[in-house]
Amino acid sequence: MDPLRTLWETFFDGESMREALPEMLTVGLPNTLILAVTAALLGSALGILLAVAGISRTRWLRWPARVYTDVFRGLPAAATILLIGVGLAPLGMQVWGPNPYPLGILALSLIASAYLGEIFRSGIQSVEATQLEAARALGFSWREAMRRVIIPQGIRRILPAWVNQLIALIKDSSLVYFLGLLASQRELFRIGQDYAANTGNQSALLLAGLFYLALTVPLTHAVNRIDKRLRHGRPAAGPTDDPDDLDLALPGAAGGNQR
Repeated sequence: MDPLRTLWETFFDGESMREALPEMLTVGLPNTLILAVTAALLGSALGILLAVAGISRTRWLRWPARVYTDVFRGLPAAATILLIGVGLAPLGMQVWGPNPYPLGILALSLIASAYLGEIFRSGIQSVEATQLEAARALGFSWREAMRRVIIPQGIRRILPAWVNQLIALIKDSSLVYFLGLLASQRELFRIGQDYAANTGNQSALLLAGLFYLALTVPLTHAVNRIDKRLRHGRPAAGPTDDPDDLDLALPGAAGGNQR
């Protein structure tokens, strides 16, 4: 058989893709988004706490935050997912039964929080010190100044990095299959892998990859646009071509004919 034809049928078999497509749309895609978005929200909440603790003047807050960040940034994502999913499985069985899905979300959240904590910390520390001094001069306590003035400005500055972390979570969600998800909990990669294992054809797995690209590539371009907007601001309004608007813009134009 022609090697090129064999290669084409291995990766671009239309029948295999059509067979896997409905399940990827109804099961894999929603589960992937649930894993990534939920982990991003939980990781962001914990990351803000880590960032505030990391810049705290209190040593017993600063050092635990530093150790936590170093541990979960240093461990491979797959190792963290397995440690959480297997190590906490007995506890999970007592809380929500034999369902590894919440443990997968927890593992992804812990991974994300370590990176987001550093991102938030750098964003908070990039805010000028005079902002904190001005807030304190207005009567805010240190906590109120951080919550109402410093943290909102820092979050705005790290928005592109936050979206980048969401992209990383979308890709890392493919590792949750290590925990042995139920059929209704499978994400895109697991569905593609199952079809590839059953048929010996890699087209469904390639289709899963295309889904990941469809999710991450637009977010990548969105990050670039957000970053450009934050760096340069909105473009200034150009001169209008409307003659009426030009008349209104001229000094003394309004009411000039009423004299």
